[in-house]
Amino acid sequence: MSDLRDAGMNSKAWPFEEARRLLKRYEKAPPEKGFVLFETGYGPSGLPHIGTFGEVLRTTMIRRAFEVISDIPTRLICFSDDMDGMRKVPGNVPNQDRLREDLQRPLTAVYDPFETHESFGHHNNAMLRRFLDTFGFDYEFYSATEFYKSGQFDAVLKRAVEKYDDIMKVMLKSLRDERAQTYSIFLPIHPETGRVLYVPMKSVNKDDYTITFDDPDGREWTLPVTGGQVKLQWKPDFGARWAALDVDFEMYGKDHSTNTPIYDRICEILGGKKPEHFTYELFLDDKGQKISKSSGNGISIDEWLTYASTESLSYFMFQKPKTAKRLFFDVIPRAMDEYHQQLRAYPGQTPEQQVTNPVFHIHNGDVPASDMVVPFSMLLNLASVAGAEEKEQLWGFIRRYAPDATPEANPQLDAAAGYAVRYYNDFVKPEKVYRAPTDVEREALEALRDALKAYDGAVDGDALQQVVFDVGRDRFDPMRDWFKALYEVLLGASQGPRFGGFIALYGVAETVDLIEKGLAGELG
Repeated sequence: MSDLRDAGMNSKAWPFEEARRLLKRYEKAPPEKGFVLFETGYGPSGLPHIGTFGEVLRTTMIRRAFEVISDIPTRLICFSDDMDGMRKVPGNVPNQDRLREDLQRPLTAVYDPFETHESFGHHNNAMLRRFLDTFGFDYEFYSATEFYKSGQFDAVLKRAVEKYDDIMKVMLKSLRDERAQTYSIFLPIHPETGRVLYVPMKSVNKDDYTITFDDPDGREWTLPVTGGQVKLQWKPDFGARWAALDVDFEMYGKDHSTNTPIYDRICEILGGKKPEHFTYELFLDDKGQKISKSSGNGISIDEWLTYASTESLSYFMFQKPKTAKRLFFDVIPRAMDEYHQQLRAYPGQTPEQQVTNPVFHIHNGDVPASDMVVPFSMLLNLASVAGAEEKEQLWGFIRRYAPDATPEANPQLDAAAGYAVRYYNDFVKPEKVYRAPTDVEREALEALRDALKAYDGAVDGDALQQVVFDVGRDRFDPMRDWFKALYEVLLGASQGPRFGGFIALYGVAETVDLIEKGLAGELG
């Protein structure tokens, strides 16, 4: 354990860098509450997207790294801002006309368009928790609605009344003049309509902790700020929540970064200590646009898990959190293969190297072995040439290539074969475009066919790769043009696997037949 702790204290992996920064917070004395509190926030205004999952995953990685280098206990809270008013109807849900009737009501009072839960907020909270539970996260779920209504937030709300002028000064500096004229940190819930009101305050009353305001119809109301009858605007709510819960760490996307000084200052005004922060870059869809809950662009968690493993998604999330990344279906194959490359490397690494390896953080140090004797990219190409509809079709080739492999002994490979078939049929097959070879390519393909017909060596990927290389060496410069021709003529794709390994898996005789079909123009 001491070796692991020493490695963690010196690791350049970002979870350990953040964990060490957090540890400095308590280098003089441990936390009075007895633990370090990590928090992630989620706004259930739309179906939870994969970025929300990534926030919990990355926070968990930092939490586990902290537990390696410190004996201080930890907790993780996933906080849902489900008392926010629904400001617009998401474009990716049913029954939109009915939803519009509930605009500006708290999300836990909004009709569930799927008609499976008490409200839209409850539905989205349940979806998020299902995703988090699928990955085995250790967390406590907090609902803003319950937090406000149960009285857990009352003490901080009362302090917000007492410090109203100070908080308003912080907020007004960040607002345009027009917005500042009507702004208040408090948002009352209308006693009759149930809608969240954005109205100016006529008075904020410190003697009895109430607010007085006129509703949109000009009627005057006075409400206590406690008991869930009033909520805070989202920026003050951020800082107030940190103060109320004594949060030590929270990460969020770059779009929040300019508000960090506001969150911090409000937390301090309300008697709290500002937490440590980590700002990550945003995820983009296939068009380079920020993914969002309301538009439903990008790729969902369920969609990723249809075509690849949970671990491959975790691997993707681990990579370069400070760099914006496209999050779409075409990133899946590489994530699958790179994850298993790291698994295979792990046993031979030193402790210092292991704590930098993504799989250490994905598996919290309990790293399994990889049973992927065939790369995922190779399975995809095998599915393509075989026109596979079921993973059992791939196993016929796999057994010949690796006689000791079985679905039972190689569960990761078996699952990957199923993913590959689904991915091929949904994404590769519709985009396959074969072309006829040029004269030089035809000559080379005929030479490769003849060389394979005469081949009597071991069915070994490296040996067969040399055969492919020898055929192309005198005909192509650069050599990548030769391999590009093989992929485009024989596989209907612009890129593909190491071709010698593909021949070993698919079969020498089968590859000869594939070349014959390509030369005859029968593949398209």
